[in-house]
Amino acid sequence: MKVEKLSHKNGEIVLLLDGIDVGVANALRRTAIAEVPALAIEEVEFHENTSSFYDEIIAHRLGLVPIKTDLKVFNYPELCSCGGKGCPSCTLKLTLSKEGPGIVYSEDLKSEVPGMEPVKGVPILKLGRGQRITLQATAVLGNGKRHAKWQPAIAGYKYYPEIKVTEDCILCEECVKVCPRDVLKVKKGGIDVVDEKECILCRACVDACEYGAIEVKGNPNKFIFRLETTGALTPEDIFNKACEIIENKAKELHGLL
Repeated sequence: MKVEKLSHKNGEIVLLLDGIDVGVANALRRTAIAEVPALAIEEVEFHENTSSFYDEIIAHRLGLVPIKTDLKVFNYPELCSCGGKGCPSCTLKLTLSKEGPGIVYSEDLKSEVPGMEPVKGVPILKLGRGQRITLQATAVLGNGKRHAKWQPAIAGYKYYPEIKVTEDCILCEECVKVCPRDVLKVKKGGIDVVDEKECILCRACVDACEYGAIEVKGNPNKFIFRLETTGALTPEDIFNKACEIIENKAKELHGLL
């Protein structure tokens, strides 16, 4: 598999994957979503809660807050040397103490490990005047197969579009008008493909052309792969970890066979 980075901004990465089939592309997508581990809050101990929200609702919201994760440090609790009892290698403690009026945000959660804090800017609840909340939370490593709160990213892919304009084109410009992504434009002497990567394979241009002068198809061995992270891990870390997980599964299967 050949990998080329097409873009990377705001926690989203777009890659060009060449030399694989749809099974491998879908395996990467499913693994990135469901099997790459990340931290999430699993237990919350409330010391004081005079807000208008029940403890259970707040705990559920806290569980959905993404937490920056270092996979080199943390283990799954069931695989940790402590046997899942809870130690610095498998659990992360966070505390929250705030009094209203005001909004409680994710950054109000204070982590005991610098650099492994919740992603900023997530509102949790609003406190009125005199209302107060104090709690301690425990985050552990998990994956999307167990619960969606551990899902570190969303991912998708599409076949790489290949567009060909034949000599039968008479420049009626209908294909240019119907394209929803402005992939085609009129140039002197013909129709030009501006950026075929932007094509969504809707084939609206093919349907609009009465002369059959446009061919649009997806390359079955070339894909545009898009991955957007929650902020718990970088897109590169998620993709690399997904590749590592698939490779380890392949080795295990090979040994069993």
